[in-house]
Amino acid sequence: MTERSPMLSAERGRSTALASAFLRGVIAAGLGLGSLAVLVMVLWISSPYPDSGPGGALHVAAGIWLLAHGAELVRTDTLSGVPAPVATVPLLLVLLPVWLAHRAARDAADPDEGRARPSPAGAFCAVTAGYLLVAAGAAAYARGGSLSADPDSLVFPAAFVVAGAAAAGVWTAAGRPLGSVPSWAPLWLQEAVARTLFRTRVETLCRSAAAGVMVLLGGGALVVAAGLVWHAQETQQSFLALSGDWAGRFAVLLLALALVPNAALWGAAYGLGPGFVLGTGATVTPAAVLGQPALPHFPLLAAVPDQGPGSLANWAAAAVPVAAGLAVAWFTVRRAVPVPAVREGAWSPWETALVTLLAAVGCGAGTAVLMAMAGGPLGTGALADFGPVWWLTGPAALAWTAVIGVPLALLLRVWRMREPGWAWRRAATEEPRGPRVETRPGSDVGGGSDESERESERESERESAQKSAQKSVQVSAGRRRWWKGKGEGKGDAGEGAGEAPVPGSGSVPGSVSGVPASASAARPGGTSRGADAATGTGGADAGFEPYDFLPSDPWHDTEVREARWASLKQGSGGLMADFPPDAPSDRAPEASRPPEPGQEATP
Repeated sequence: MTERSPMLSAERGRSTALASAFLRGVIAAGLGLGSLAVLVMVLWISSPYPDSGPGGALHVAAGIWLLAHGAELVRTDTLSGVPAPVATVPLLLVLLPVWLAHRAARDAADPDEGRARPSPAGAFCAVTAGYLLVAAGAAAYARGGSLSADPDSLVFPAAFVVAGAAAAGVWTAAGRPLGSVPSWAPLWLQEAVARTLFRTRVETLCRSAAAGVMVLLGGGALVVAAGLVWHAQETQQSFLALSGDWAGRFAVLLLALALVPNAALWGAAYGLGPGFVLGTGATVTPAAVLGQPALPHFPLLAAVPDQGPGSLANWAAAAVPVAAGLAVAWFTVRRAVPVPAVREGAWSPWETALVTLLAAVGCGAGTAVLMAMAGGPLGTGALADFGPVWWLTGPAALAWTAVIGVPLALLLRVWRMREPGWAWRRAATEEPRGPRVETRPGSDVGGGSDESERESERESERESAQKSAQKSVQVSAGRRRWWKGKGEGKGDAGEGAGEAPVPGSGSVPGSVSGVPASASAARPGGTSRGADAATGTGGADAGFEPYDFLPSDPWHDTEVREARWASLKQGSGGLMADFPPDAPSDRAPEASRPPEPGQEATP
C-alpha cells in the first residue's frame, strides 16, 4: 500500500527534469549578464571621472548584454536631445550568450546518469523560457537608463538567437541527426533523403560553404590589418584622442577587440566589390571612395582608404573572393575524389559541378546573414546607414564562388584522378596504388555503398584467396620434394630413401649424424645439395636456401615415422612387434556402416 505508483514516479521524474532544464536556462542567462556586469563595474571603478553612479553602470551592462543578443538599443543622452539608435552589434560579444544557451540546452537534453531525461521538445522549451525570463527582467531594468532596448528587437532577433542556440544544443545532445522529410513532401524527395549518397552530398555542400565563408572572413581580416598598418599614424592618433586615462583607453581597446569580426566582414565586403557605406551617400569600394564619409573617431575606422580612385593596392583585395572560390572547389573535390588516381567511388563531373554550385549558393547566403549582423545604424542623421549592404554582398559572394569554384572544381577533379606521369589508367579490378578504402554501409566514399560495387569487391577477394591457396599448395609441394631429395641425395649410392635403419647405429634415413633431417635443415649454414642431386638441375636452384624453406609438418613424413618406430622398438627390449607401421593414407577414412540384419558387429 505504501509503494509508489510507477506512473506517479515517471510524472514526478519528468517534472523534475523540466524544472532542472528551466533552471539551467536561468543560470546560463545569469552567467552571461553577470560577466558583463563585472567587467563594466571594474571599468567604472577604475575610471577617475565617472559620469554616473553604480546604478548607471549596471544599466549600461544590461543594455550591452541585450545588444549582444541582437537587440537594438536607443541612446537617450544625445547632444541634440533626439534619441539615436545603436544597432551595430559587436559580434565577438555574441559568442558568450550563444555558447551559454547552447550548453544549457545540451546538458538539459542529455543529463547525468541516474537522472530523468526530458523530451527534446521539453528541454528546448524549458531552457528557452528560463533564459528569456532573465532577458525580460534585464530589458525592464535597462529602460530606466541611458541605453534601453527597443521592444520590437527583443522578439526579433534577440528571442530567435536564444531559441536557435537552444535548438542547436538539443540537436547536439541527440547526436546531430538529419531528420526525415515530412510526409507531404514529394516521394522522390523522401527517397533521395533516405539514401546515404544524398546525405553525403549535403554534408559536403555544407562543409564547402562554411569553408568559403571562413576564408572570406579571414581574408577580410587580412585586408583590415593591411589598412591599419598602412595608416598606422592615423590609427594611433585616433586611439589616443578618445581618452586620456588608461582606464578609458583599456575600454576603447576592449570595444575594438569586440568589433574585430565586424571589421573582418567589412574587409570581405570591400574585397567582394560592393564595399560598405559610411553614412548616407558615402560608399567605399576598391574602385573609388565616393561621397563624403561620416567617420567617427575610432581606431578601426582609420583603416578606411583615402578618397579618390583606387590604386593597384586597393584592387589586390579581390584576392579574397578568389581564395574563397578555391576553398569551395577544394573541399568539394576532396569528397568527390576521395582517393587520388582511383575511379571507383568518384563522383561524376555533373555531380561535382552541381555540389560546387550549391555550395556557392550556401556561401552567398551565409555571407548575406553575417553582413546584415555586422552593420547597422548609429544615429538618425549621417550615420543612419553604416556598414555593408547585405543584399549586395550576398549575391556578390555567390557570383565569385560560382564563377571560380565550378570550373576549378572540375579541373581539380581531373588532376586528382590522373596517375603519376599521366600514364594509362589502371583497370577497375587491379589493386590501386593508393591506400585501400573500405566501403561500409552508410560510408560517404562516393558511390561505394552500392550493391554492385560490394559484389565486385567480394569477387576480387575470392579470386585473391584462390590465388593464395594455389600458391601455398605449390610451396608445400616444393618443400616436400626438397625434403625427399635431401634424404635421397645424402645417402650412399646403394641406399634408398625408404631403407630400414640399422639398429644401434643411431642414424636414420633423412638424418645427418643421428640428427633428424628437420633439425639439420633448420641449422644455419645448411645447403641444398640434396635437392640439386634429386632434381638433377645442378645450379638451377642456386639461390635456394633450406634455412628459409622448412617442411611445414615433418612429423608425419615416411622417413620420420620409420625412424621414430625403430627408436621405440630398440628401446622396448623386444616388446614391440616386428611388422612396420602403416603408411599414412591421403584418403579420408570411410564412414562405418551399420551391421546388416542377422550379422553381429565385430568388437
